[in-house]
Amino acid sequence: MARVFLIVLDSVGIGGGPDAARYGDEGSDTLGHIAESCAAGAGNRAGLRAGPLALPNLTRLGLGLAAEGASGRIPPGLEPSGPVDGAYGHAVETAPGKDTPSGHWEIAGAPVTEDWGYFPDRVPAFPTALIQMLIERGELPGILGDCHAAGIPIVERLGAEHVRTGKPICYTSADSVFQIAAHEETFGLDRLYELCRIAREICDPYRIGRVIARPFLGSEETGFRRTPNRKDFATQPPGETLLDRLSERGRPVVSVGKIGDIFAHRATGREIKAAGNVACLDAALAAFRTLPEGGLLFLNLVDFDTEYGHRRDVPGYAAELERFDARVPEIHAVLEAGDVCIVTADHGNDPTWSGTEHTREQVPVLAFGPGLAARSLGRRETFADIGASIARHLGIGELGRGTSWW
Repeated sequence: MARVFLIVLDSVGIGGGPDAARYGDEGSDTLGHIAESCAAGAGNRAGLRAGPLALPNLTRLGLGLAAEGASGRIPPGLEPSGPVDGAYGHAVETAPGKDTPSGHWEIAGAPVTEDWGYFPDRVPAFPTALIQMLIERGELPGILGDCHAAGIPIVERLGAEHVRTGKPICYTSADSVFQIAAHEETFGLDRLYELCRIAREICDPYRIGRVIARPFLGSEETGFRRTPNRKDFATQPPGETLLDRLSERGRPVVSVGKIGDIFAHRATGREIKAAGNVACLDAALAAFRTLPEGGLLFLNLVDFDTEYGHRRDVPGYAAELERFDARVPEIHAVLEAGDVCIVTADHGNDPTWSGTEHTREQVPVLAFGPGLAARSLGRRETFADIGASIARHLGIGELGRGTSWW
């Protein structure tokens, strides 16, 4: 039996999906616009990076060609200079929305078929009954926010009042989320998590995908900063996933980063938490070295999304892509005969786009490993083809959704 190393580069989309116009995202292209910005000098930052986007290892795996399939053009600097070393393609999301759980669940073979619930972009954003129940059950003096907002600006604006009053900051976005920000020391991290568990129950009738704890530290004098102790409280996946099937067959699963939260800790096996892309990849590489045959390691690298996409930080996003690219040889080094690594994404978050939300995009599919033939996988009509292909490779039967490319 072989093993699979599945890596989700959170938000690294490669061109608008065929239905992007429905979401106001026609023309979005996370990877392409970053590369174009870098080529034009807009990706430079003193002490961080400069010049065209340089992803030699991912380009060798076919990233530029995958992007061409999705958008019709190869991003500047990602033109292959020699033979491709892997199978490459692009995938279209069938689930409605452009959020993290939908993308990951579809990758794992369980696409969402009904639309999520969303909170309107107005003030107040939340139903009165929902907030009253949260205040009562959470024993709160009230809440702050009650609006659509980006996480960092709203904490900067309301952090001092939160510390003074004890009222948590509640906000949402264009995604199906209910987010609660609170100070780790004055409010308490455990209390924040418990409040989010309450909010998870209250939000279920509204079909809200995630309740997210957004802890922070600091003061009005020193400024407020978010900490790595974010925690997502997701609803359950809508059907059997690749992880469920592996668990039923007694196969080892290791989940690194936020995978456990995304799948509501269902069949996620051994969960490894780490702060930041570097630490998560370090932990994943170490865990894969001892992963038994027939197992799956599932890794999410969230910094692309949270640190750079939502903040519309082109130089930072470019530098993070280059940091990951430099570590691709380490991934190659842990793969043994029969092993396969698949690199993909869950949605887009174009840092050149308006606003601060995700973008509805196609995602890359790069598969490589010892002896794996280089070829085009073409356009995959659902992210579920990834899960179907993993299931086929690991010999656990068909999942019912998606088509294997093997």
